Amino acid sequence: MGKNIRNCLIAVILSFVLLACVIGGGLYFWARQEGLNPIKAIQLRVNLERHETELNTPAGSDPTFREFEVRQGDTASTIALNLQRQGLINNPDLFVDYVSYHRLDSQLEAGIYFLTQAQTIPQIARLLTDASASTIPFRTIEGWRLEQIAEIVDTNPLLKFSGADFMAVVGPGAPIPPDFMQRVGIPAALDNGQPPSLEGFLYPATYKLRPGITAVELRDEMLETFNLYVTDDLYQRAAAQGLTMYEVVTLASIVEREAVVAEERPVIASVYLNRLRLPMKLDADPTVQYAIGNTRDGSWWPQITQGDYYGLAGVPNQSYSTYLNDGLPPGPIASPGLASIQAVLEAPQTEYYYFRADCEGGKHVFFTLEQRADHANFTCP
Repeated sequence: MGKNIRNCLIAVILSFVLLACVIGGGLYFWARQEGLNPIKAIQLRVNLERHETELNTPAGSDPTFREFEVRQGDTASTIALNLQRQGLINNPDLFVDYVSYHRLDSQLEAGIYFLTQAQTIPQIARLLTDASASTIPFRTIEGWRLEQIAEIVDTNPLLKFSGADFMAVVGPGAPIPPDFMQRVGIPAALDNGQPPSLEGFLYPATYKLRPGITAVELRDEMLETFNLYVTDDLYQRAAAQGLTMYEVVTLASIVEREAVVAEERPVIASVYLNRLRLPMKLDADPTVQYAIGNTRDGSWWPQITQGDYYGLAGVPNQSYSTYLNDGLPPGPIASPGLASIQAVLEAPQTEYYYFRADCEGGKHVFFTLEQRADHANFTCP
């Protein structure tokens, strides 16, 4: 009887030992990380699993990018505390556990980063391993004028220069890179006697800027992007039509402001080209808006009244009004995208000289010289 009990006890003990080995081995393979102490790996993995929800929940919802610096010699703990101070994470210990378990603690790089509250601990940790990938997001929109781009500069806290600094290198009278000036045909002085600017040539796009970029460097990057999209082929097609790229961009900037529906761009361009060839005044509303600027209601593209068409005498930019002046305005009125530039160069042959809104806010109605009388007194119901 004693021998049987002893054998049973031995069997039970061996079973527990075997079970412990199985559990321990399972935990080892579940939690193991190359180069990490097995016991430490298990502890970290268990803690990360317990806090999985917190780990993958952002510290907040603010999508604004914040500048965050990792200094040379900063430890994971120091970085975690600094992230918490800037409101980018809530739990610094959890950050340390995550980077330790995933062996990222030795890969955290010194540098300037741009992070948001809307990013999780794993996302932030991965970003902090590559300082070279950290950039400042900067976006400009088709149809914006220089002042609107400058306002976006002022609203971006990550840039080290102001909108006024930017206007000083792109606005009227600012030095223009000679090669670019010659390539696109920017005149030394405009028809109105004013010095030229880079209006129309700062290509609208989403940029990823390096930390510490200057106003001049941003200008140059935007001009390089213009050169990237506006290829030699487009210059050749412009020359074949007797146009300089400066004239093409000037007309394209009007098309950009007029077009609501993309497929109408070439037809709108054909209307203005027909008027130029006749010749007759362009009568383009956006040029009146450009002349008025933000002097009225704070908008750079204000609502215009019937009196504005011929009542801008004394307005500094009245030379841009194509109701008062023949031909193209002295220069572009906004930055056109590639589609509007191509629309000018690919405008179909039409007999249209006029267009008006279709009253539904989406498209235009186009008509000929002969049809003008039918639309002269038209008003939307």
